[in-house]
Amino acid sequence: MTRQEVRRAEDALHDQANLLPRRQLILAFATLSINLLIVAIDQNGISVTLPTIATDLNAEATISWAGTASLLANTTFQMLYGRLSDIFGRKNIFIAAILMLSIGDLLCALSQSAVMFYICRAIAGIGGGGIINLTLIIVSDIVTLEQRGKYQGINGAMVGLGNVIGPFLAAALIQRTSWRTFFYMLSPLGAMTACLTYFYLPSKPPTASFKESVRQVDWMGSLVSSTGVILLLIPITGGGAYFSWDSPMVISMLAVGFVAFLSFIAWEWKLAKLPMMPVEIFSNSVVVVMFLQSFLFGSVYQAYLYYVPLYLQNAHQLSVMTSAIVYIPLVVAQSLISILSGQYISRRKRYGEVIIFGFGIWTLGAGLALVFNRATNPGVIVIVLLLIGTGVGCIMQPTLVALQAHSPKYRRAVMISNRNFFRSAGGACGLAVSAAVLQARLRATLPQEYKYVSDSTYALPESVKHVPAVLDAYMAASRGVFILQVPLMAVCLLCTVFIRDRGLESPEDHDN
Repeated sequence: MTRQEVRRAEDALHDQANLLPRRQLILAFATLSINLLIVAIDQNGISVTLPTIATDLNAEATISWAGTASLLANTTFQMLYGRLSDIFGRKNIFIAAILMLSIGDLLCALSQSAVMFYICRAIAGIGGGGIINLTLIIVSDIVTLEQRGKYQGINGAMVGLGNVIGPFLAAALIQRTSWRTFFYMLSPLGAMTACLTYFYLPSKPPTASFKESVRQVDWMGSLVSSTGVILLLIPITGGGAYFSWDSPMVISMLAVGFVAFLSFIAWEWKLAKLPMMPVEIFSNSVVVVMFLQSFLFGSVYQAYLYYVPLYLQNAHQLSVMTSAIVYIPLVVAQSLISILSGQYISRRKRYGEVIIFGFGIWTLGAGLALVFNRATNPGVIVIVLLLIGTGVGCIMQPTLVALQAHSPKYRRAVMISNRNFFRSAGGACGLAVSAAVLQARLRATLPQEYKYVSDSTYALPESVKHVPAVLDAYMAASRGVFILQVPLMAVCLLCTVFIRDRGLESPEDHDN
């Protein structure tokens, strides 16, 4: 398809921009924020429950797949969400994502095996990813670009609040009842928010019939991209840990996945009538840089989300509740700075200095994390986590505002979806590489008589919890993960020199 034909197909979609009066905006935004809060609780509470779940389901050697399965499923559907919401309407797809999360959490609570739990986390990941993606898209529909920084900052604060509530809530439920109660609680909450969304989120219904809408979906692109993502990420996440890198299965999956992804690019470029990833968006160098930063952001953020609590629980031997308390400064800083940075952007109509400061302070925090050891004073850990949280708060939402400022209005859903795709893909790869580093360091540093412990990456067996050599090995493994994050953040910081601050006026309605 030519650029003109793709543009005509995009113009034929009904415009879903819907700037709301103040009262309606408050109700709609509150509904979106509640959904975002539940997703954050779901995604962050599980990081505290993993050691307990691993023990209960006899999955000490494979429990990292809980996070990987969720991120893999999330990544697979990210690009599709943008176009589905363009075609079928934001509200319809948003409610479907909420129900998907609710069903996934219910099935997680009912899981009787590790495999079932991983599949259910994938279902929840599809729903949670859709909620996050569509929240950002809907905010771009109902709020002007000038005010978007402020509202996206509040969204970032809701994510941070969920990051605080999730670990504490999960830890409290584990100590008093069971990890299953955590998911039993989230499932009905999701169903309730679906009802709130139905009544309080206004929308412009699609003008095309259902049959016409179905024909507009890029089914071939969805199939080929899903095949490529799954076949690439499974061996990347499991290679070296669960599968040998030189095994025929890994080599075959990587080869077929690579070919599938190249085929997807070719399809989107030449044949797709309404592409999920219009190739011409990559002609804007600033957009390319921000996509790269999104990938690396997802990689590092997910690594800290999962491996800082594990460092505190295993190497430091802190309880689940205490590790959640120590982790609070990161998410509190993220929440507060997210609000402040959003206010700054809306008032000053500039985002460049916020993003540069964010990546700079995060890089500093990542470097200081290398001083962590088994005897590190909790006060030092808190200061480092405050720095990292400050960086996250200056980056998570401001980079989205910057991306929209460099994108035409008619592509806002596609740009947000593709940005989230790269962030999710980065998260999946980051978790996989971090898990491989952790296990490799454990195998290299554990004394011979304790080599079997390397399979217990997430839950340290009771029999060795007080063996200094084992705790030292876990500390060395955690430091290996922290070292990995420093160059990734340094690359993000260097990339900021290519981001031009063009203010809060999006390009005119033409192709970039």
